[in-house]
Amino acid sequence: MWQPKRAGVPAAVSPSPQPKTLAASGVPARSNLAPPAAAPYVQRPDSTPPPPPRLQFGDSNASTYGEKGTEEEMRLVGLTGGIASGKSTVSSLFKDAGLPVVDADIVARDVVRKGTGGWKKIVKAFGNGILLENGEIDRARLGQIVFSDPSKRQLLNRLLAPHISSGILWEIAKLWIKGCKVIILDIPLLFETKMDRWTNPVIVVWVDPQTQIERLMSRDGCSEEQAQNRINAQLALDWKKSEADIVINNSASLDDTKEQFQEVLRKVSEPLTWKERLRSRDGLFSVVICTAVGVLLAQKDLL
Repeated sequence: MWQPKRAGVPAAVSPSPQPKTLAASGVPARSNLAPPAAAPYVQRPDSTPPPPPRLQFGDSNASTYGEKGTEEEMRLVGLTGGIASGKSTVSSLFKDAGLPVVDADIVARDVVRKGTGGWKKIVKAFGNGILLENGEIDRARLGQIVFSDPSKRQLLNRLLAPHISSGILWEIAKLWIKGCKVIILDIPLLFETKMDRWTNPVIVVWVDPQTQIERLMSRDGCSEEQAQNRINAQLALDWKKSEADIVINNSASLDDTKEQFQEVLRKVSEPLTWKERLRSRDGLFSVVICTAVGVLLAQKDLL
């Protein structure tokens, strides 16, 4: 079961942490360590307020999930990974299992369509040279530019972050209106955008470095050097692994990944706590109805 961490008490970190995978007895408590020096643009400054208390996955001595209370409005499950780590595969498994998935990549494509606010900002910053003949953004060309220049990658992230965040929140709102109580947020930059502090649990799809390079070269038809450069442009996958509540090791076969996924699915599909249920759509309706009935009864007594 997951167990809430006590607010203000940081998780213990050993000098050389060795995170465990789902196949072991859980994963280590998530720390507030800054990302490694290889990715300084995502380091969390000292002035950044600490995230809300997290829940730890895999503690056999933990009490029932949520027994001590959480601040989640609904169960928002964070799903992230690295390039060619297999995150999309796991995302598809969640969809096949019937859980709603908000895909940040789809949202990102929508916010840069021709004529949108995001499109205008990108064209202004990078020029007409990144446009196709039909006026849409040439994503491949733009990708080459930002992957080779960290400053331009940061600029792109700053320009699109507000639009993508708003798009994700709108998708969550629509699912909430439909009555969905468990939502998977498939966000590649979950940690970089600090949205991990609003999701619980955080699932990281991990793959060993050599397999990651080989899969990326095979998928995109790029050289080993190009593949390594694209991997290095992202936050280190091992650091994400150390910060995860749940780790899915996707280094082996698809069947092995599916076996791990079934255990993860069982965990995230557990019944909502009373606080989660109260803050769901059905819970809100129940509160409104009970309040209305109470008011009517009170008025009747007063007449």
